[in-house]
Amino acid sequence: PILRVALRGEAILTQPRFNKGTAFTAAERKAFGLTGKLPYRINSLDEQCRRAYDQLQSQTTDIGKNSFLQSMKDQNWVLFYSLLTRHLRELIPIIYTPTEADAIANYSHLFRRSEGLYLTFPNRDSMEEDFLEATKGKSVDLFVSSDAEAILGIGDQGVGVSLPTYEFLSMPVEATQMHRLIGGIDPSKAVAVTLDVGTNNENLLNDPLYVGWPHERIRGKEYDDFVDKFVQLVRKHFPHSLLHFEDYGVTNAQRLLQRYRDTHAVFNDDIQGTGAVTLSTLMAAIGVTKSKLSDQRIIIYGAGSAGLGITKQLRDAMASIDNVPVEEANGKFWLIDKHGLITDSLPDVREDLKEFVRKDSEWEEFQSQGDSNSEIKLLDVVKKIKPTVIIGTSTHAGGFTREVVEAMAEGCDRPIIFPLSNPSRLVEVDPKDANDWTKGKALLATGSPFPPAKMPNGKDYIIAECNNALIYPGLGFGAMISQSRQMTDTMIIAGARRLASLSPALKDPDDALLPDFGDAPSINFEVAVAVAEQAIEEGSAGVDWKKEEVREKAKAKLWQPVYGEYVYDENGDR
Repeated sequence: PILRVALRGEAILTQPRFNKGTAFTAAERKAFGLTGKLPYRINSLDEQCRRAYDQLQSQTTDIGKNSFLQSMKDQNWVLFYSLLTRHLRELIPIIYTPTEADAIANYSHLFRRSEGLYLTFPNRDSMEEDFLEATKGKSVDLFVSSDAEAILGIGDQGVGVSLPTYEFLSMPVEATQMHRLIGGIDPSKAVAVTLDVGTNNENLLNDPLYVGWPHERIRGKEYDDFVDKFVQLVRKHFPHSLLHFEDYGVTNAQRLLQRYRDTHAVFNDDIQGTGAVTLSTLMAAIGVTKSKLSDQRIIIYGAGSAGLGITKQLRDAMASIDNVPVEEANGKFWLIDKHGLITDSLPDVREDLKEFVRKDSEWEEFQSQGDSNSEIKLLDVVKKIKPTVIIGTSTHAGGFTREVVEAMAEGCDRPIIFPLSNPSRLVEVDPKDANDWTKGKALLATGSPFPPAKMPNGKDYIIAECNNALIYPGLGFGAMISQSRQMTDTMIIAGARRLASLSPALKDPDDALLPDFGDAPSINFEVAVAVAEQAIEEGSAGVDWKKEEVREKAKAKLWQPVYGEYVYDENGDR
């Protein structure tokens, strides 16, 4: 494509959207005043990628590679995304889980250059002015926002956020990055937003190099009003955009999603993305066991945002797919948090958990000397209910002990075990151990990459990576291209079913439950098509397309990391 660009000289070389480095042609160098600013040799994108990969390999640590790639993205978007596309399976763990958690924890000390939009509570009176300055002249399809209270299993990180790989504001940026890399979204049409409402992380508050607002977190009405002011700006100025919430704390994530989901296309990755990819993985697993969703007895170990999001996604899918009443579907789940099984005698049970609370009368044999407040442990629950599925979102490393796993294997033929906590050091059980303890019977998926396990016959069993990035960029892209007014539950289920249908295990029961992560771009494209088709079918889409047109329309909207031809135009893009 031909792009008309208004920048010249140093200005175009320092704008990562337009910078080509040594790939500027001779004609472009002359037109943009670059002949004396670049060495003589003109490189192709292939040559630049080879050079960049060699430089990357000189980094001896994963955090060093992460920092190198961050620097590259700050210089040249096309080169950055093209390099990642060529080495996707190798580099996703560097820019995403698990390395990104360490980068976020050290955000203030690694900080070089601001990116995205920072909206800070003390500056709330100028929020609209700051918002419009950051979005001036842009056609924005995606906002990825975070208050960074609950990041990747490492908790409150202040402004050290990790916005998804739609792009790299560490979490808003990282999520934005994933949308761009895997979801096919044009980087110039996405904005990562950090909502700096303070931090309760004492290490950050006492760190003289911390770059955020050094104040304890704002709560209550002040917090709600601040977030609402931002959301209303998105709705006012970009009514057809998707608003992606990332890494909000457990007290706010579900509440904010419910508050805004009926009035704008909003999406919470930690709740809906995690729930959707887990639903896909479970649907693949029950395809192997030849059972239904509503046949399962499911333990959720960890009842935070991710655990509750998974629970509700699976419950809603049971109701939608198997036509089970919601109240009956609720009874298929047993939720366990740090106090044990959530029963009706536990004090201060969160409102959003109450529909899944178990009755104390069902568990009297586990309550010592009539003490209804005694903890009912995971092993107690496994032995009593004989679960078919156990899902870990607890960040309790080793929580699925050998005794727990073996007890589960005694109760069903093919135990479905998903230790999903991130990063990998916090996983509930090493999948190799779960495979060995069940004698190869377990159907396994994890939240971080793990090497294959050995089956009793000596064959490698590929551990599926139940990673949100296999689905949320596709969910987002599907909602954006269809200009959906909402991200509905049925759109998410449609995307999850499409991902499940691509499971290798449906062809070979001993194969992985999910496709290879290296195929994430093509997988997410299929998810996006399914989401957009569902939006059109149910009438929530804002485009006037027929369902049979969606695939070709979606292909036309995919952003590809290739250099276009530039023409200088003083009225062009900046």
